[in-house]
Amino acid sequence: MDKFTKLTGVAAPLPMINVDTDMIIPKQFLKTIKRSGLGKNLFDEMRYDDNGNEIADFVLNKPAYRNAQILVSGDNFGCGSSREHAPWSLLDFGIRCVIAPSFADIFYNNCFKNGILPIRLPQEDVDKLMADAERGANATVTVDLEKQEITGPDGGCIKFEVEEFRKHCLLNGLDDIGLTLQKADAINTFEAKRAASQPWLSL
Repeated sequence: MDKFTKLTGVAAPLPMINVDTDMIIPKQFLKTIKRSGLGKNLFDEMRYDDNGNEIADFVLNKPAYRNAQILVSGDNFGCGSSREHAPWSLLDFGIRCVIAPSFADIFYNNCFKNGILPIRLPQEDVDKLMADAERGANATVTVDLEKQEITGPDGGCIKFEVEEFRKHCLLNGLDDIGLTLQKADAINTFEAKRAASQPWLSL
């Protein structure tokens, strides 16, 4: 998984509460087990009409936000069913950071495992960033994970909290597999000893 250190990009405003995983990636797109290709269907039912045409008023269809890397949204983001396709679709679109007052637990955990930084902030701070995001593509936001700071287009700084272990994993690009591979030497040593002492297990 790609490292997350510092991100500077356009923030897209999505001032909605209870954005559930079926809104993020509808159920008909869950057949694939590939992480790529889902970005085009992110928020599918809000981005496209019944004929597959873009709905011009949806934020990610507006020219200023087509390359957004940060999403600012409302309370209880990622609620609903526990589909890992939700962070996959956000990441494939290009979203590396989601900022909201609160997140559903499973979605929140899945973000860290897929290289996305979910940031929980008090409502008043989210409101400030939402106002910044509504200014469009010229108002970029910087998220510095090492310093745990968000800097707005006017230089204002907001601190955020993140668990130390999750911060370490994002900074170093470590998903569950990456963490396991850090112990590869110990695993290989154990397997070699077991094969020598219990050879019948290798038959």
